[in-house]
Amino acid sequence: MAKQGQTTNQSLDGLTAAARDAATKSAADKGLPPVHLWNPPFCGDLDMRIAGDGTWFYMGTPIGRPALVRLFSTILKREDGKHFLVTPVEKVGIRVDDAPFLAVEMLNEQSERGGRLLRFRTNVDDWVACDGGHRLRFEMAADGGLTPYLHVRSDLWAKVTRALYYDLVDMGEERVVDGQPMFGIESGGEFFTMADAKQVRDAV
Repeated sequence: MAKQGQTTNQSLDGLTAAARDAATKSAADKGLPPVHLWNPPFCGDLDMRIAGDGTWFYMGTPIGRPALVRLFSTILKREDGKHFLVTPVEKVGIRVDDAPFLAVEMLNEQSERGGRLLRFRTNVDDWVACDGGHRLRFEMAADGGLTPYLHVRSDLWAKVTRALYYDLVDMGEERVVDGQPMFGIESGGEFFTMADAKQVRDAV
């Protein structure tokens, strides 16, 4: 196993094999591996990084196999603000520049209750319905704008692309929230606030 601050090709191969084994067992149950139930010992940091654009790197080289990126994404776990790849027998730390996923496609559908339901596809081909359990949040960006994030699962988030952000703004509306006029977007029976409505009006 990898020691603190060290990694080897063998450890990556072992992690890949363990992830495949977990994925195979989970496929039979039609779900993702139950990483929330696994608490193996920490085995050090792996030289793996997820860049802000969603690209996965291993030892500074992009991982060019989408299937392998998808595989690793299924055993991703976040604890105390840090990200790990977890199997039943080991846990290794990785670096995440921003969010581990990227929301790259959006569908504007009608929910069973008649309201709007936004569904997002991530860069690892997970589809996530935006609702009370998978919320949108908006963070102030360095350029003064807003960056949206979608909760995917278990404190793992997807950064919404700039193009989709503009689509969200186009669909946005004003509502009074806690006595204050706010600008936001409705999905899945929830209203997700972007910013103070006056600030949005002044910026237009």
